Amino acid sequence: MSRPGSAMPRFHLAVPVDDLAAARHFYGEVLGLEQGRSSGTWIDWNLHGHQFVTHLAPGGGRQPVHNPVDGHDVPVPHFGLILGVPEFRTLADRLRAAGTAFVIEPYVRFEGQPGEQWTMFLRDPAGNALEFKAFADDSQVFAV
Repeated sequence: MSRPGSAMPRFHLAVPVDDLAAARHFYGEVLGLEQGRSSGTWIDWNLHGHQFVTHLAPGGGRQPVHNPVDGHDVPVPHFGLILGVPEFRTLADRLRAAGTAFVIEPYVRFEGQPGEQWTMFLRDPAGNALEFKAFADDSQVFAV
């Protein structure tokens, strides 16, 4: 169900973090997200119009898994955003300036093929994997 006046519904995603101060710095300062409501155990973030929540969960107990994609080991699970190419480049520059250690450095995946896209992977301070991408042709987001 879409919100009134919107073509697309917003998603809500909550992820575990083991340090709210580190999450506040990473999501607020490094990624530049606007902070919403919060308590001593969670923080709401505006992730480009979507409600993203970091919940305090010490020792979350996740075991990372990786799947091979285009010659890289992609961390699973992961989440992120599909941006425009200029926004992707701006974010990549911002992350580099912040000294971010990338899991997969920004690069063009599936070059010259359907679904060609810029992509990068990184982890937040709690170890949650994030992917940000930008399609060369946005109509290819759901191409088969």
